[in-house]
Amino acid sequence: MLDRLDQQPPDALLALIKLYAADTRDDKIDLGVGVYRTGQGDTPVFEAIKAAERKLVEEQDSKAYLGPEGDMGFVNALMPHVFGDNPTRGGRIEGMQTPGGTGAVRLALAMAAKAGVARVHMGTPSWPNHAQIIADLGLQMVAFPHATADGTADVDALLKAIADAGELDAVLLHGCCHNPTGIDYSNDQWDAIAAALANSPVLPIIDLAYQGLGNGMEEDAYGMRRVLDAVPEALVAYSCDKNFGLYRDRVGAFYVMARNPQELAVAMSNGASLARANWSMPPDHGAAAVRLVLRDAALTAKWQDELDTMRARMRQVRATLADAGMAGAVDLAPLGGQNGMFSVLPLTKEQILALREDHGIYMAGSGRINAAGLHMGNIEKFVAALAAVTG
Repeated sequence: MLDRLDQQPPDALLALIKLYAADTRDDKIDLGVGVYRTGQGDTPVFEAIKAAERKLVEEQDSKAYLGPEGDMGFVNALMPHVFGDNPTRGGRIEGMQTPGGTGAVRLALAMAAKAGVARVHMGTPSWPNHAQIIADLGLQMVAFPHATADGTADVDALLKAIADAGELDAVLLHGCCHNPTGIDYSNDQWDAIAAALANSPVLPIIDLAYQGLGNGMEEDAYGMRRVLDAVPEALVAYSCDKNFGLYRDRVGAFYVMARNPQELAVAMSNGASLARANWSMPPDHGAAAVRLVLRDAALTAKWQDELDTMRARMRQVRATLADAGMAGAVDLAPLGGQNGMFSVLPLTKEQILALREDHGIYMAGSGRINAAGLHMGNIEKFVAALAAVTG
């Protein structure tokens, strides 16, 4: 049977990691891997998480199964930070733990498909796994442009997609820190999006994977909360991998907002069934650590301080790039107004190859860069290299 399988192309990012590791140049720069890095190039474990893990080792008394819903203490402790002062919207929102944000996206799209959704409208470019999951579930993806030529969010394209959509359609939205462009909707644009969805049968699916890395925990949740206040139903995929630094522990959550508590109970029974068929139950350790952080005021404050430091460093990098202005044919000024770790530079494949071979600068073939790979010691080299290959 296995001879019926077709060879699949290797993951381009994994190949890039190997090329970077084999490069012996001391001044090489990695802008490809999508993890946060300090100014020293490290991806640290949060001190708040370290403290919670020590407590977990001392106090955890069992490794017994938790069930497909995972650690509900984690799910519920997270909700006020995600949804605000009215986290359940009158008993209409409930959630479950997932293996990372990817598991949450998978569960959201699988539930949408089971509920009858046939088409998913999505701005492009987007995180590549969005399209892969949509295709794997047999759903049709309908693309619209996420950004305009001047580097701002194309809200008109989204509003048209919503207006043209039908009753068996969903729309997939990035809550903040858009991956890969870093281009987010403004608050005014989110207001318009929420108003459009309020008058539409379209099911909103919101992927909130980077809360706190853009402008702050509250600020980054604005768009999602405005949508939830406007619509009767929505699905939310959430990741703690970035804002708690728990990449390899795969910590995510999936939330459903239904019309009423009765419909919510039915939806969550389907969520549990889908999770059971996909991964049975999620890994416990990282979620348990987050639960301990969020139930301890001192650890919560420590985590928020660490997250503030991450965000401030990202804003410093973006401001420095923006101040550099033109680097050859590339205008870096728009990067100052973008959010999160990622941006896309208008580079050809030949220019990206020249950056790698001639200057030791590694980035995705799409031109996506992880700005966290830059710091005050290598930005000047990066800008000069851009000028050299595009000038």
